[in-house]
Amino acid sequence: MFDALIKVGGSVCNSPRLKEYASEWAALARRYRLLFIAGGGLFADQVRALDQHLDLSDSAAHWMAIAAMEQNGYLLADLMPGVRAVHDPDAALSLAAGGSSSVLLPLSLLRQVDPLPHSWEVTSDSLAAWLAGFAGTNLLVLLKDVPGVYLADPPGAPPTVLTEIARSRLAGCEVVDPTFLKVLPPQVETWILSGRHPHRLANLLETGRTEGTRILPEPPAS
Repeated sequence: MFDALIKVGGSVCNSPRLKEYASEWAALARRYRLLFIAGGGLFADQVRALDQHLDLSDSAAHWMAIAAMEQNGYLLADLMPGVRAVHDPDAALSLAAGGSSSVLLPLSLLRQVDPLPHSWEVTSDSLAAWLAGFAGTNLLVLLKDVPGVYLADPPGAPPTVLTEIARSRLAGCEVVDPTFLKVLPPQVETWILSGRHPHRLANLLETGRTEGTRILPEPPAS
């Protein structure tokens, strides 16, 4: 069992400070059994640009975007000593049983099960939500370039980050894609954190609380 599934957003992978962040995540990976997955970042941006220019088929754009995530997965694994890149959750589970962490390269798995629509409305956030259920983890952390979910404030007022939000209120928020809530298992506790402040992830793993937004699990059906 994994202690958490950590999705590193493409915008965070694009950061010039990624090597610094990855060093801190690697330190956490030595203390906790973590499964990382990367967003597509600059590689996915290139796929979007090609799609706009060449009008690719939905399936071609989808698989090219998944391959973009795989590219960043190799990048993360290379920057986190002791964290291995794997192609399927069973290999990741075997490493976790021995106390090690891994980065999932998702292309092979998704070619087998293909669980998500082929659309730009589906991002790596939805893939991470689906994977949380597939891999059986109860904690999903989305590391983004924003500190959480913002409350709509009057114009000119500083934005307020919500400490927690019900799933029903998350619908329509642009912080995740429209498919995310459809595939997120009800029991999975989810947090949206700034990936540019690795200590916030450390605080969450250590204490169960941190600076960011908690997406509340759905209560069990009565």
